[in-house]
Amino acid sequence: MTLPRLIITKKDRKLEVFDGDKLVKTFRISLGFTPVGAKETEGDGKTPEGEFYIYTKNEKSKFYLSLGVSYPGVSDAERGLSEGLISQTEYDEIVDDVLKRKMPPQKTQLGGEIFLHGGGTGKDWTYGCAALADEDIRELFNAIPIGTPIVISP
Repeated sequence: MTLPRLIITKKDRKLEVFDGDKLVKTFRISLGFTPVGAKETEGDGKTPEGEFYIYTKNEKSKFYLSLGVSYPGVSDAERGLSEGLISQTEYDEIVDDVLKRKMPPQKTQLGGEIFLHGGGTGKDWTYGCAALADEDIRELFNAIPIGTPIVISP
């Protein structure tokens, strides 16, 4: 298998796993408690939209297991800087970390700590993460390497 890629389609509440162009698996997900629209600020309850990557795997997650999503991305940083939500220094740190495929700053006014994690589906309940059934996140956690690209679309 080449490096997999993940695609979340928020309106359909699904996460798809691809190997190249081949769809390997589809999972049901729940989103943030304000599911429509892209994440803008800390605490808005929105799940981000855009192109990201998995930057960490957490076996000690409060929600069973989790995969860290590299939010905020460069476009989020550009918006945050132009709207005065983040400083030039925070912008530079985000861009530098994304270019190096590391964890971007997680404690800015843009928000952070976005994960794919367990805890169950059925209603939108997270603070901006995508939640899966525990058995589904276990399967994903075991299959997905750090660095896997993830696209989150409306």
